[in-house]
Amino acid sequence: MYTLSNRLKLVSLILIIVGAGLWGTGYYSSHHVTLDNVKTMLAEEASHGGHGDSHATVTEDTHASKDSHSDNASHADADAHHGDEHAEHVMHQIHNRPYSALYIAAFFFMMIALGALAFYAIQFAAQAGWSPLLFRVMEGITYYVLPGALIVLAIAVWAGDHIFVWMNPDMVNPESDKFDKLVAGKSAWLNTTGFVIRALIFIGGWSLYRYFARKFSLAQDQAPEGDRSNFKKSFRIAAAFLVFFIYTESMMSWDWIMSVDPHWFSTLFGWYVFAGMMVCAVTVMAMITIYLKSKGLLQQVNDSHIHDLAKFMFGFSIFWTYLWFSQFMLIWYSNIPEEVTYFVTRIEDYNLPFFGMIAMNFLFPLLLLMNSDYKRIPWFVVMAGVVILAGHYIDIFNMIMPATVGDRWFIGMPEIGAILLFAGLFMFIVFYAISKQPLIAKGNPFIKESEHFHY
Repeated sequence: MYTLSNRLKLVSLILIIVGAGLWGTGYYSSHHVTLDNVKTMLAEEASHGGHGDSHATVTEDTHASKDSHSDNASHADADAHHGDEHAEHVMHQIHNRPYSALYIAAFFFMMIALGALAFYAIQFAAQAGWSPLLFRVMEGITYYVLPGALIVLAIAVWAGDHIFVWMNPDMVNPESDKFDKLVAGKSAWLNTTGFVIRALIFIGGWSLYRYFARKFSLAQDQAPEGDRSNFKKSFRIAAAFLVFFIYTESMMSWDWIMSVDPHWFSTLFGWYVFAGMMVCAVTVMAMITIYLKSKGLLQQVNDSHIHDLAKFMFGFSIFWTYLWFSQFMLIWYSNIPEEVTYFVTRIEDYNLPFFGMIAMNFLFPLLLLMNSDYKRIPWFVVMAGVVILAGHYIDIFNMIMPATVGDRWFIGMPEIGAILLFAGLFMFIVFYAISKQPLIAKGNPFIKESEHFHY
């Protein structure tokens, strides 16, 4: 049985405190950026050929065409008004950054737990024989689903239109200068009340399955020999949950991620988020399993189990790449302005994270995990896992940041702080859950097959 060590508790606590401190500092700094600060910054950028260059050119061209004193004055007033609007827009983008950083990190760690829950259900529904030795690791990771999802929801509601522009009531008010006809047309779905109700239904369903699945799994360990009633219950609720999950995961992806860009949509988006979720979940399972083995636990887990986890890491990475390319190619090829602008923005303003993420999520897993022998080497799997997790964090970063901070992105204190904060919280909750029960699901009917699994 695993015991949560004081060292791991201390590391988790340090990560939480340091992360909260860094994020809080970033939040304080960004919210003390005033309109005058932004105007000064834009002027400096313009003088150095930065973001403000185009605005400077517009001003110069306008002043060059002087037909009369009155025309010149009107053009100057228009330029000044345009400059003020742009500066105010940039200021809001800078203010949005810490909210977005916190939300990205919260969602990233929540989706790992949710992916583990889906993978766990798949094992029961498929009656897989290789994986029962890993069930307690999976159950420990899924313990984070409830707190993690509630935190994501709380941040979304608290941040409001700092992340989700449709939460601004002026967007659906025809009398407001910020009125958006398209957003107003979607207001039957995109409204705060509906958003919260749907989220609570999602979280409630996921958490109920997690509670009963673990309950039946533990009860099976205590059942008399030959009694498979709890395993049969686990099988039935896993099959039912997967149907529920398919629908709710897609809707969650629309609500929690895609709606940050309410003018854009993709029918592939739910599957795309699912693929990233699954590869991250399996990667964390592999890393935790390797860690526990290094502590002398889970001795029955052999290199064939590690190989299969790495095989899923590889497979889901290729699946993610297929979905990414399918979504990108169809939108880019059709070149419909309302759709292609999503990728144009990311290629122009997020060139490094956009293409870097593709390399980290496709090329690295392809090159590192294609060889079957490498999948059996623990340190090699961990190295590949670190690259995969970093790549998929950047993937979520690319989904959220362009809509909230535009080209004012940076990996700084808010982003690093948020990652450390939720990494510490995730570690503590997951390893606490793993320490509460024996590491082997001894009552599972396939446990012997899992113990003798070789590939």
